[in-house]
Amino acid sequence: MSTPIETRAGAYRAVLRRIDDLLEDESDWIAAMATVACELHHAFDHFDWTGFYRSEGADGLVIGPYQGGHGCLRIRRGHGVCGTAAAESRTVVVPDVWEFPGHIACSASTRSEIVVPIFGRAGRVMAVLDVDSDQLDAFRVEDVQGLEELCRDLGRRFG
Repeated sequence: MSTPIETRAGAYRAVLRRIDDLLEDESDWIAAMATVACELHHAFDHFDWTGFYRSEGADGLVIGPYQGGHGCLRIRRGHGVCGTAAAESRTVVVPDVWEFPGHIACSASTRSEIVVPIFGRAGRVMAVLDVDSDQLDAFRVEDVQGLEELCRDLGRRFG
Protein backbone atom coordinates (compact mmCIF):
# COMPACT_ATOMS: atom_id res chain seq x y z
CA MET A 1 0.00 0.00 0.00
CA SER A 2 1.36 3.40 -0.95
CA THR A 3 1.95 6.29 1.42
CA PRO A 4 -1.10 8.57 0.98
CA ILE A 5 -0.26 11.47 -1.30
CA GLU A 6 -1.41 14.11 1.21
CA THR A 7 1.08 12.82 3.78
CA ARG A 8 4.09 12.41 1.47
CA ALA A 9 5.29 16.00 1.78
CA GLY A 10 5.21 15.71 5.57
CA ALA A 11 6.90 12.31 5.46
CA TYR A 12 9.70 13.78 3.35
CA ARG A 13 10.15 16.69 5.74
CA ALA A 14 10.48 14.22 8.62
CA VAL A 15 12.87 11.81 6.88
CA LEU A 16 15.05 14.66 5.55
CA ARG A 17 15.36 16.01 9.11
CA ARG A 18 16.37 12.56 10.39
CA ILE A 19 18.91 12.15 7.61
CA ASP A 20 20.32 15.62 8.26
CA ASP A 21 20.74 14.76 11.95
CA LEU A 22 22.32 11.39 11.20
CA LEU A 23 24.81 12.87 8.72
CA GLU A 24 25.65 15.95 10.78
CA ASP A 25 29.27 14.99 11.50
CA GLU A 26 29.70 12.26 8.89
CA SER A 27 32.52 12.59 6.37
CA ASP A 28 32.45 9.12 4.77
CA TRP A 29 30.46 9.03 1.51
CA ILE A 30 29.80 5.26 1.65
CA ALA A 31 28.51 5.45 5.22
CA ALA A 32 26.27 8.35 4.25
CA MET A 33 24.81 6.49 1.26
CA ALA A 34 24.14 3.41 3.41
CA THR A 35 22.35 5.52 6.01
CA VAL A 36 20.30 7.39 3.43
CA ALA A 37 19.26 4.19 1.63
CA CYS A 38 18.13 2.64 4.91
CA GLU A 39 16.22 5.70 6.12
CA LEU A 40 14.42 6.23 2.81
CA HIS A 41 13.62 2.57 2.26
CA HIS A 42 11.91 2.22 5.61
CA ALA A 43 10.13 5.59 5.48
CA PHE A 44 7.95 4.91 2.42
CA ASP A 45 5.96 1.78 1.79
CA HIS A 46 5.90 2.37 -1.97
CA PHE A 47 9.72 2.01 -2.07
CA ASP A 48 10.61 -1.59 -3.01
CA TRP A 49 14.32 -1.04 -3.82
CA THR A 50 16.27 2.00 -2.67
CA GLY A 51 19.92 2.65 -3.38
CA PHE A 52 22.76 4.29 -5.18
CA TYR A 53 24.76 3.76 -8.33
CA ARG A 54 28.11 5.54 -8.12
CA SER A 55 29.90 6.98 -11.15
CA GLU A 56 32.91 4.94 -12.14
CA GLY A 57 35.05 6.22 -14.97
CA ALA A 58 33.54 8.13 -17.86
CA ASP A 59 30.99 5.56 -18.94
CA GLY A 60 29.86 3.48 -16.00
CA LEU A 61 27.86 3.24 -12.83
CA VAL A 62 28.55 0.69 -10.11
CA ILE A 63 26.09 -0.32 -7.42
CA GLY A 64 26.52 1.37 -4.08
CA PRO A 65 24.77 0.83 -0.78
CA TYR A 66 21.14 -0.21 -1.17
CA GLN A 67 18.13 -1.76 0.52
CA GLY A 68 15.99 -4.43 -1.12
CA GLY A 69 16.69 -7.39 -3.35
CA HIS A 70 19.76 -7.71 -5.55
CA GLY A 71 20.36 -4.91 -8.04
CA CYS A 72 22.36 -4.81 -11.23
CA LEU A 73 26.05 -4.58 -10.35
CA ARG A 74 27.05 -2.27 -13.21
CA ILE A 75 25.14 -0.06 -15.61
CA ARG A 76 26.54 1.82 -18.59
CA ARG A 77 25.77 5.52 -18.90
CA GLY A 78 22.91 6.05 -21.29
CA HIS A 79 21.45 2.58 -20.64
CA GLY A 80 18.33 1.93 -18.59
CA VAL A 81 16.73 4.48 -16.31
CA CYS A 82 19.82 4.97 -14.11
CA GLY A 83 22.18 5.32 -17.06
CA THR A 84 19.82 7.77 -18.75
CA ALA A 85 19.55 9.96 -15.63
CA ALA A 86 23.35 9.99 -15.31
CA ALA A 87 24.00 10.68 -19.00
CA GLU A 88 21.36 13.41 -19.26
CA SER A 89 22.03 14.91 -15.78
CA ARG A 90 18.35 14.97 -14.91
CA THR A 91 15.73 13.27 -12.77
CA VAL A 92 13.88 10.53 -14.62
CA VAL A 93 10.47 9.32 -13.44
CA VAL A 94 9.06 6.24 -15.15
CA PRO A 95 5.42 5.37 -14.35
CA ASP A 96 5.68 1.96 -16.10
CA VAL A 97 9.18 0.55 -16.56
CA TRP A 98 8.00 -1.78 -19.34
CA GLU A 99 7.16 1.34 -21.39
CA PHE A 100 10.68 2.80 -20.99
CA PRO A 101 12.86 2.06 -24.04
CA GLY A 102 15.95 0.14 -22.97
CA HIS A 103 14.76 -0.55 -19.43
CA ILE A 104 17.12 -2.91 -17.61
CA ALA A 105 15.11 -5.45 -15.62
CA CYS A 106 17.27 -5.92 -12.53
CA SER A 107 14.15 -7.18 -10.74
CA ALA A 108 11.03 -8.65 -12.32
CA SER A 109 8.86 -7.08 -9.58
CA THR A 110 9.76 -3.46 -10.48
CA ARG A 111 6.83 -1.60 -12.03
CA SER A 112 7.84 2.08 -11.70
CA GLU A 113 11.05 3.95 -10.95
CA ILE A 114 12.57 7.32 -10.11
CA VAL A 115 16.26 8.15 -10.51
CA VAL A 116 17.81 11.40 -9.28
CA PRO A 117 21.38 12.48 -10.09
CA ILE A 118 23.74 13.73 -7.40
CA PHE A 119 26.14 16.40 -8.59
CA GLY A 120 29.59 16.93 -7.12
CA ARG A 121 31.19 20.34 -6.72
CA ALA A 122 32.59 20.20 -10.26
CA GLY A 123 29.04 19.80 -11.59
CA ARG A 124 29.57 16.19 -12.67
CA VAL A 125 27.21 13.37 -11.74
CA MET A 126 28.94 11.57 -8.87
CA ALA A 127 26.09 9.10 -8.30
CA VAL A 128 22.40 8.55 -8.85
CA LEU A 129 19.77 7.70 -6.27
CA ASP A 130 17.53 4.96 -7.64
CA VAL A 131 14.16 4.06 -6.14
CA ASP A 132 12.02 1.26 -7.57
CA SER A 133 8.44 0.43 -6.72
CA ASP A 134 6.46 -2.74 -7.26
CA GLN A 135 3.44 -0.50 -7.97
CA LEU A 136 2.62 1.16 -11.27
CA ASP A 137 2.87 4.97 -11.31
CA ALA A 138 3.99 5.09 -7.68
CA PHE A 139 5.94 8.37 -7.75
CA ARG A 140 4.43 11.84 -7.46
CA VAL A 141 5.66 15.42 -7.43
CA GLU A 142 6.30 15.11 -3.67
CA ASP A 143 8.73 12.26 -4.36
CA VAL A 144 10.56 14.28 -7.02
CA GLN A 145 10.81 17.34 -4.79
CA GLY A 146 11.87 15.44 -1.67
CA LEU A 147 14.46 13.26 -3.41
CA GLU A 148 15.90 16.16 -5.42
CA GLU A 149 16.29 18.20 -2.22
CA LEU A 150 18.05 15.27 -0.58
CA CYS A 151 20.37 14.75 -3.56
CA ARG A 152 21.28 18.45 -3.72
CA ASP A 153 22.24 18.27 -0.03
CA LEU A 154 24.28 15.09 -0.54
CA GLY A 155 26.16 16.72 -3.43
CA ARG A 156 26.96 19.77 -1.28
CA ARG A 157 28.15 17.63 1.64
CA PHE A 158 30.11 14.94 -0.18
CA GLY A 159 30.83 16.29 -3.67
